[in-house]
Amino acid sequence: MARTLSLIVRNLLFTIVVPGAGGVYVPWLILTRHGASPAPAAWYAVPVIVIGISLYLSCVWVFAVAGQGTPGLWDAPRQFVAAGPYRWVRNPIYIAALLIVSGEAWLFLSVELLLYAGGLAGAFHLLVIGYDEPRLRARFGDPYEAYRRTVSRWIPHPPRVNS
Repeated sequence: MARTLSLIVRNLLFTIVVPGAGGVYVPWLILTRHGASPAPAAWYAVPVIVIGISLYLSCVWVFAVAGQGTPGLWDAPRQFVAAGPYRWVRNPIYIAALLIVSGEAWLFLSVELLLYAGGLAGAFHLLVIGYDEPRLRARFGDPYEAYRRTVSRWIPHPPRVNS
């Protein structure tokens, strides 16, 4: 029970600090700078944000249940995770973050938030190729290599058999 509670608390703290900052606090700062008072203008963007949040939560769930860890680099899953959204694409948490911020840009019709989303996309790609992939390759070896060969880095597709 203590281990489960610890995992819940660690995932909650990660969610508040990292996605909370990048997906809520920074966008709010961008939208309210210069004393602006943002008002939603494109309510049809809300489903994009909801899809991003749902994808993020499903990733956190899989990391906690299957991997016994969090999305945090300092508290990564102890087991290799290739379940849930990770069967469809290798980086669904980053995709979730981009859906959320892009949806916010659309909701508020904000070019500045759209530029922020573009900057995030570039930063995520550099993080993935420069840190995540080499670290996963070193930590999990052949299982990760087989996974990498069968699951796309950025474009989701139905799971396929290892070839």
